[in-house]
Amino acid sequence: MNNAKKKNFNLIVGGAITGIILLMILVGIFYTPHDPNAMDASNKFAGVSFKHLMGCDNFGRDVFSRVLEGSRTTFFVAAGTVFIGTFFGVIIGALTGYYGGVVDEVLMRVIDAIFAFPSILLALVFISLFGSGKYQVILALGIAFVPSFARIVRSEFIKYKNMDYVKNARLQGASDFRIMFVHILPNTVTVLLSAIMIGFNNAVLAEAGMSFLGIGVQPPDASLGRMLSEAQAYLFRAPAYAIFPGVVIILMVLGFSLLGDGIKSEE
Repeated sequence: MNNAKKKNFNLIVGGAITGIILLMILVGIFYTPHDPNAMDASNKFAGVSFKHLMGCDNFGRDVFSRVLEGSRTTFFVAAGTVFIGTFFGVIIGALTGYYGGVVDEVLMRVIDAIFAFPSILLALVFISLFGSGKYQVILALGIAFVPSFARIVRSEFIKYKNMDYVKNARLQGASDFRIMFVHILPNTVTVLLSAIMIGFNNAVLAEAGMSFLGIGVQPPDASLGRMLSEAQAYLFRAPAYAIFPGVVIILMVLGFSLLGDGIKSEE
């Protein structure tokens, strides 16, 4: 498969998978067959049926409704994480890449210090200080993701800041702010989008891992990682309880990975 066909394949398949996941999340915002947190002892470990499309868990809660709710929570956490990482990463990367000198030295040393710690470890330290919950997870992971986006944007600004069109903009009296965010930043979109897709995948896995360990999203909020944690004790008795949220995590990561790879191939 040549590069063009591979790019098209990745974009099409990745877009289709991501579209299905987003549609499922959109449906879950407005409709769930049952209350995701409603317990019914009579339906404890109920199997797959027309009434319960994915069966019920150990509390008699509808797994399908919880998967819809959990997908929305996981997506929300990942999107918030990437937004924080991208927003501050772009600002720091633009300043350091464009100005260089003392600004670059000071800010990049801070970024290097943060980058030296694994993002999950940094998030765990933050959670231990400020408590667990989806908003704490978003803030913790978002801060941990800033260095990677800052490094990417910085390298792109270093590459473009001495281009002829930038020099021409300076001669015409354009401000530094305009040059950075109107002339240079649009040329980094392809690389930045690819980084965002990768960052989204990492955020999904990080949130799922933290919730699985019990230090991420907390009850009564549903989370795909939390569902996997709850299901591990009942793998043989109610395998659907673990299979369905696990499949959604895999599809979510796979879809955005293929999109990111397809976008990266356009560089």
